[in-house]
Parts: sequence; C-alpha cells; structure tokens
Amino acid sequence: MNAEHGVPPPQAGDGTRAVRAGLPEPVKYEPTLPGPVFAAHFHLPGEPTGPYTYGRDQNPTWTLLERAIGELEAPGEPVETVTFASGMAAISAVLFSQLKAGDAVVLPDDGYQALPLVRERLETYGVEVRTAPTGGDAQLSVLEGARLLWIETPSNPGLDVCDVRRLAKAAHVAGALVAVDNTLATPLGQRPLDLGADFSVASDTKGMTGHGDLLLGHVTCRDPRLAAGVRNWRKVVGAIPGPMEAWLAHRSLATLQLRADRQCANALALAEALSGRGEVTGLRYPGLPTDPSHKIASLQMRRFGCVVSFVLPDRGHAERFLGGLRLVDDATSFGGVRSTAERRGRWGGDAVPEGFIRLSAGAEDADDLVADVLRALDGAGR
Repeated sequence: MNAEHGVPPPQAGDGTRAVRAGLPEPVKYEPTLPGPVFAAHFHLPGEPTGPYTYGRDQNPTWTLLERAIGELEAPGEPVETVTFASGMAAISAVLFSQLKAGDAVVLPDDGYQALPLVRERLETYGVEVRTAPTGGDAQLSVLEGARLLWIETPSNPGLDVCDVRRLAKAAHVAGALVAVDNTLATPLGQRPLDLGADFSVASDTKGMTGHGDLLLGHVTCRDPRLAAGVRNWRKVVGAIPGPMEAWLAHRSLATLQLRADRQCANALALAEALSGRGEVTGLRYPGLPTDPSHKIASLQMRRFGCVVSFVLPDRGHAERFLGGLRLVDDATSFGGVRSTAERRGRWGGDAVPEGFIRLSAGAEDADDLVADVLRALDGAGR
C-alpha cells in the first residue's frame, strides 16, 4: 500500500484494486464503506463554498463511488468521474454538453439501439450526425470536420471491434474529441483513456455492478474542463443517481474482478461449444481465436467480455431455443451474475436477423451452463 492508507499502488492487481477502490480513510467504530447519505440539502451556514450544498449537485455517497470508478479507469492517475442515473444519461451528458448547432458528430451505425433516438434529438438541435460501422475502423472515412467521434467497442449487439488507438489519434489530428462506450468491456476489459479517448462512458447497469438490480452510468475524463461540462449537464437536467443505487454500486465493485473472470471464462467456453454446432451461424466473441476481431481485440483488451452473439436459422428456432433454457433467463441487458439471453430482433431497433441471439454468460459453473445451452439447442431443432 502507498502512503495513503488503504489505497492500492498503481501496479496492484485488478482484484486488489476492485476490493479497495474508493474506500475512505478508516475511522474507529465506523464501517469500511459508509452507508448511503440521503439528503436533499446540507447544513450550510455562510457562503456556499463547501463540497456539499444541495442534493442535485453532489452527495458524499457519489463521491466515494466516483473515486472508486476513477481508480479502475486510470489507476494512479488524476481523473474525474461523474455518475448518472443510467447509462443513457451518461451518454447524453457527453453528447449534449459537447455539441452545439452546426457541429458534426460521428456515431457507429451498429451500436446500442437507443443511439438512433439520440440521433433524432441531435439533428433536431442542428447537429450533423454521420454514421459508419464499427468494424474495419470505418468511422475514419467520415471523420473530417467532426467535433466528436463516438466509438462503441465491442459493439452491442454485433461484437465488432475497432482500433481505438488508431481512431483516437486520427480524431485528435482532425480536431475532434473522442468518447468510447466501454459498457461491454468494463475498465477491467479495456481502459479507453489509456487508448487515447477523452471520455470513457459506460452503463454501469451492466457488468460494472453485475446483479441486474439497479440503473447507473458514468463518465470519466482526464481533462477537468471536459468533466466540468459533463457535471454541469447533470446538474441542469437532474440526471442524478440515487444514494442507495450509488452505494449498492460501490458495494458491487468489490467483486468485479471475480465476476469478470468467471463470466469471461464462461463466455469463451460457450463460444467454443457453439462453434461446433451446424445450426449456429454468425458466431461472434472477441476472445475466440477464430473471431474476425480477435487480433485487434487482443491488442487493446485484457478481458473480452461476457457476451456471445450468434444466429439461429429463423425466429421460431430461436424462440424454441430460448424457451428450452433452464439456467439462462430470457431477459434484456447483460453483464449480470445470472446468465441471460434474448432474441435481439424482438425490439426492432437492431439490424440483425430474426434468429439473432445475444447471450450474456453469468457466473454459473461452466459445465452446467454449456450443457444447458447445448440441450436447448438440441430441443430447438426437433
């Protein structure tokens, strides 16, 4: 440990860092992680110069969580993290705090299905929106003159990967800021700020908190000016996390490395098992050596995530498969300790085949999980 009690040194392992991240100095007879602070206002005599004045601006429970996430995003480095009520609130904060009428932004055309809704709003406000696929670093082709490049890698749900270093370097040369949606990877999978991004953004509803019981998001920046703009946007629109959600999130971070390692191992085991099935096409998992994105992913990711995607012959086949699963819940979202899967086309917002399945590996025993998936596949084909 370094001179500050309880703070892991920069070279500490992911598990050590996750367990200790953001904890305050120990106080005799007080809990290691203080409970959530529920307050709309704080005692404030005289001039409002302290850190806590009003509940929409800041909260001690947020402070500890934001410190913890910053320690995971950029160990040993000065960064600022701003937490939000959801991942979409975090995404919106970056886009709407940095863009104005007349600006151009580059978005992935294969990213999260709510991005088209954001696009509509941006265009209403006079922002030019350009799109290109994640794979093949195709966003480079529409970068000229843009104010902001938005990267999502691995992409959701298709799991394509782009070269973040290459795109970030090109964007900065062109005068653009770079934001990376790191939801699927988490900071234990890749660190966007180390790869050249200005903003690391995530829906912490998913793998970061990992229990499927809260909504949360965050933005981390090295540049205090960028962070100030994001924080001011949170204040203006009021997209603040609840103290209980923030406390639960901080509690959950302690098991992040344990969860991530188990889930990634399970995802790889599932991908390997699915690769031998004749009815499965379009199998994607960046950690699979045969995946088209594996080479690039290996250069920038330390863990490949918990999500596997694949295509079954048609809608009926996919629904029979999902109905036959016993250890995998038919639910949206991903990153939880309980495995989930869904026929992604049921939402209508993704350009995927009717039989496309997004499967999020949980923390079950790998042998049990693989057996359940293979048994459901056998039953779906009859």
